[in-house]
Amino acid sequence: MPRRAAKPQPTPDDADIAAPVPVCALCERPIPEGARASRHHLTPRLKGGARLGTVLLHQICHNAIHARFNEAELARRLSDIDSLRAEPEVARFLDWVRNKPPDFHAPTRRSRGKNGPYRGRRA
Repeated sequence: MPRRAAKPQPTPDDADIAAPVPVCALCERPIPEGARASRHHLTPRLKGGARLGTVLLHQICHNAIHARFNEAELARRLSDIDSLRAEPEVARFLDWVRNKPPDFHAPTRRSRGKNGPYRGRRA
């Protein structure tokens, strides 16, 4: 009966190599382990994006998007990262958040100008 090959033992060099730290697709800051993060559907699920692409974002970045834009607007004209970054309200937010630590999180207020079916109701 042939001998089984032994499982390779980890070398000290393997232990020193850590998994790459994910990066927020919107603000381009690293997302450290333990920081709040979520997946953003580039096309909202309600608008047919359930099986389309998603990107990993800090939770504060994700909240900032949904506080400012309704699902229809996201689907119609803001369905990629570059168009989101080009939006003036998001650009102001990005200028502000880029100076914060990677694990920073704060409550996000809903934009006064946001239109949508839930306007005026509390979540």
